[in-house]
Amino acid sequence: MGAITFEDVLTLFKEQSREAERRSKEAERRSEELDRRFDETREMMNETRESMKETREMMKEQSKETARRFRELERITKEQGRQIGGLGDKFGYFTEGMALPSMERILTEQFGMTTVMPRVRTRKNGEEIELDVLAYANDEINLAMVVEVKSRVKREAVEQLRKIMERFRELYPEHKDKSLMAILAGVDWDRGVEEDARETGFMTAAIHDEIFELTAPAGFQARRW
Repeated sequence: MGAITFEDVLTLFKEQSREAERRSKEAERRSEELDRRFDETREMMNETRESMKETREMMKEQSKETARRFRELERITKEQGRQIGGLGDKFGYFTEGMALPSMERILTEQFGMTTVMPRVRTRKNGEEIELDVLAYANDEINLAMVVEVKSRVKREAVEQLRKIMERFRELYPEHKDKSLMAILAGVDWDRGVEEDARETGFMTAAIHDEIFELTAPAGFQARRW
C-alpha cells in the first residue's frame, strides 16, 4: 500500500463534505415534512374541534326541539283525551235519555213503581254517587229499584252495580226497609256480560227498535238485596 498523498486526503475530505451536505439537506427536508404534517394535523384537529362544537350545538338544538315537540304531543294527547271523554259523556247522556221513557214504562207497569227519578246524585262523607235511575214504591210494594244504563256494557259494569247495591242502604237510609232490585241496561253488550249480570242477580235490558226491553229469560228470578 502506497503512502497517502495530499490529493487523497483532499478527495476524501470533499466526499465527506458532500455526504455531510447531503445528509443535512435530507434532515432539513425531513424536518420540513414533519412541520408540514404537524401543521396539517393541527389544522385537522382545529377542524375536528369546530365540527364537534357545531355537532354539540346542533344536538342541543335538537334536544330543545324534541322536548318542545314532546310537550306539544302531551298537550294534544290531553286535549284529545278531554274531548273523547266529553264525547263519551254526551253519548252516555244520550243513551240514558233514550232509555228513560221506555225504562219508566217498565218500572211503572211491570213493577208498580210510583216514583221514578233519573240521574240521582248523592254526596256523603266526601264521596259522590250517581245513579242513572232510582225508582221506588211504598206501602204494599215496598220496593226500590236501581237502573244503570250503559252505551257499551263491559264486565266492569256488573261489578260497579254490585258495589252500589251492597252500599245502597248506607247511601239511602230512607229506603233501608225496602226490598231492593237492579236492572243493568245497555245498547251494546260485550260477549258473556249479559249472562254474568243475570248470574249476579240483576235483570238485564237491551234496546230493540229504539226502545229498551227486559231481556231476562222466562222464569228468571232477580235477586232481592
